[in-house]
Amino acid sequence: MNTFFLSIRAWWQALRLRAKLLLFVCAGLFAWFWLSLPGKLFTAPTSYVIEDADGNLLDATIAADGQWRFPYNPDVPRKFIDCITVFEDQHFFRHPGVDPAAIGRAMLKNIRHQGVVQGGSTLTMQVIRLSKRNDERSIWNKLKESILAIRLELSYSKSQVMALYASNAPFGSNVVGLDAAAWRYYGRSAEKLSWGEMAALAVLPNAPALVHPGKNREVLLAKRNRLLDRLAEKGKIDAGTCQLAKSEPLPGAPVALPQYAPHLLQRFKKEQSSGSTRVTTTINGNLQRNVTRLLEQHQSVLKGNGINNTCALVLEVETGNVLAYAGNIYQTGNADLESHVDVITAMRSPGSTLKPILYAAALSDGLLLPNTLIPDIPTQIGSYNPQNFDLGYDGAVPASMALARSLNVPAVKLLQQYKYQRFYETLQQCGITTLKQPADHYGLSLILGGCEVTMWDMAGMYASMARAVNHQAANRGIARAADFHPPCYTKAQALRAKPATTLPPIDPTAMYFTFQAMQEVMRPGEEGLWQQFSSAQKIAWKTGTSFGFRDGWSVGVTPKYVVAVWCGNTDGEGRPGLIGIQTAAPILFDIFRSLPVSNWFEKPRYNFSYVPVCRESGFRAGMDCPEVDTLFSPPQGNRCATCPYHKIIHLDATATYRVTEACESPAAMQHRSWFILTPAMEFYYKQHHYDYQPLPGFKPGCSFAETGKLMEIIYPQAGSRIYVPLEITGQKGNTIFTAAHRRNDAKIFWSIDDEFITTTQYFHQAGVNPKPGKHILTLVDENGVSISREFEVLEKER
Repeated sequence: MNTFFLSIRAWWQALRLRAKLLLFVCAGLFAWFWLSLPGKLFTAPTSYVIEDADGNLLDATIAADGQWRFPYNPDVPRKFIDCITVFEDQHFFRHPGVDPAAIGRAMLKNIRHQGVVQGGSTLTMQVIRLSKRNDERSIWNKLKESILAIRLELSYSKSQVMALYASNAPFGSNVVGLDAAAWRYYGRSAEKLSWGEMAALAVLPNAPALVHPGKNREVLLAKRNRLLDRLAEKGKIDAGTCQLAKSEPLPGAPVALPQYAPHLLQRFKKEQSSGSTRVTTTINGNLQRNVTRLLEQHQSVLKGNGINNTCALVLEVETGNVLAYAGNIYQTGNADLESHVDVITAMRSPGSTLKPILYAAALSDGLLLPNTLIPDIPTQIGSYNPQNFDLGYDGAVPASMALARSLNVPAVKLLQQYKYQRFYETLQQCGITTLKQPADHYGLSLILGGCEVTMWDMAGMYASMARAVNHQAANRGIARAADFHPPCYTKAQALRAKPATTLPPIDPTAMYFTFQAMQEVMRPGEEGLWQQFSSAQKIAWKTGTSFGFRDGWSVGVTPKYVVAVWCGNTDGEGRPGLIGIQTAAPILFDIFRSLPVSNWFEKPRYNFSYVPVCRESGFRAGMDCPEVDTLFSPPQGNRCATCPYHKIIHLDATATYRVTEACESPAAMQHRSWFILTPAMEFYYKQHHYDYQPLPGFKPGCSFAETGKLMEIIYPQAGSRIYVPLEITGQKGNTIFTAAHRRNDAKIFWSIDDEFITTTQYFHQAGVNPKPGKHILTLVDENGVSISREFEVLEKER
């Protein structure tokens, strides 16, 4: 009995051991089966593809291995699914990855024909074979494909398997995937292919080396038509559609893919670090093509003046989305033109395009009111000598007009008040990211283009300002961080756009007044009469021209759109006539004409003030201002200085002469407020304002003591270094020194280094030819008032 139980026990232990071993083997096989499928089936490089906002192809590059292979696309057209399943795998949606019936039929047919004439692979098995890149047909490979196909179907849905096949099947030559094939053979997306076109593509993966467009057209035609007949038999298409599809021509040689945004494609390649190489952008496809066409038209004209490059950027204000991105106009055949350079991201001198930011900042700070007079006279600050573009001066000009006319000297004067260090920080807070040097490196030239800015940052800055003005009512007149963010060219960027961490010190009301001033800029050509037409669109715009005529800028803003245009040469070569208003501005307005017209900015309803303003000077009215208007102004307008130019003067009974109590009874005096500019400002101001009344002289015999500046040297400026050029005769010419005196009839006695030169009256200019070296110019009027200035004459041009 003991022996029996011992044998039973031994048998049970052996059985348990075998069971454990079997379980271990099964577990191992299951683990191998489950882990046999790699995490990523296809690792081949793919083409970089960019699409517009509607999913239409904008541009694409060939993959790194020389194949046109578009990234995985989960959306497969229904026509292709019907064509490929009827042609390759009729039971695709019913089998688990392997179709035993199809394998049996293939084996019988191959035995009957004593060779391989039909395969039994399902589409799932073909996906596995494509992923392994193994074209060897053997029983062992078929077995592995079958196992992996079943494993694939356990983790992937049928639609995912179909998408893998459509994205990686060979379509002849170096074309891989349905999307690439549709564009290479038909020049449009797969969704837009007809039944005849789709059927022609569906038969290609079966024998891509034998049958592809351009070769064996009879074989391809026969295969396509047989497939169309089978589609009709299966009820996928009707007989009429079948006949029409058969009449469609076969594709010819591969066609070129669209190249509507080559520079944006290159930017995407540079900035894309991981993930799909396909991106859906925010680009409006029709607008992109229109902008490119306009640039090409203007470029053909500008090229005659040696201006070889143009670019444009269009943003949607509300979202900051890029609607058109033309980084340059490609010009084949001449690499020296550098048309491959994306100027939108290139750092260039902005010219005068930053002046509106200073104007808005000064308004917001209370330094000025919209029409405050700013001096416009010859100015020298250290070694810096700014000049207006036309080399003329107005004496004094309203701030808004100085902005509209893009006057340089008033801008520098204003920056002196605001401080360039503050303006440097303001630009950074507005979104300018390219100021790589410290503020002292740029100094006052910051306002005249003495820095580096990209069109991307500039357009984003103006879009943020327009957004803040649009939202001022909802935000109760306060700027919000969410309004200030850089532009976005992909939908993913738009979703994760980060607001500014530090708000610029500019309130929306000041921005509104800035846009108001910018719309007064004189438009070029026929656009100059825009105000005569009620249907004309209001546009706040600004031009810029860099030093040396190297960059021509124009930027325009409406409540809905920002358009920025640049013209020039990417190698930095300057050209005469390369001026923003002549080159970039016409393109700007052509682009705006292709955009929907939008209403103007809404007048601020919050965060403003009503300020008594001197009508003549634009300053906050003082007690001596004769005409005062209470005007709608930025909130800090009450902080603006009171009018410094109106003063009470005492006239005789005839109002002809100034008098004092020493020579006229106070009862007989007339007391009037008089608009009094400094002598230098008056010298230029009265040339443009014929109604300007100089300060009357004192009554003869009346003793007086003048206050304020009586006399100013306009040129030379203090510390000037002067080069006197040669005349056409070869002789050294004269340099013209200019002065101004408060009294029109005053006599001024001129001397250099205590050597008398000349006397002037009424019009104070003197032509002199001093020797090279340092000198002192001294001016004395008949009352003994004197003024001196040092200058240096250079022996040769430095």
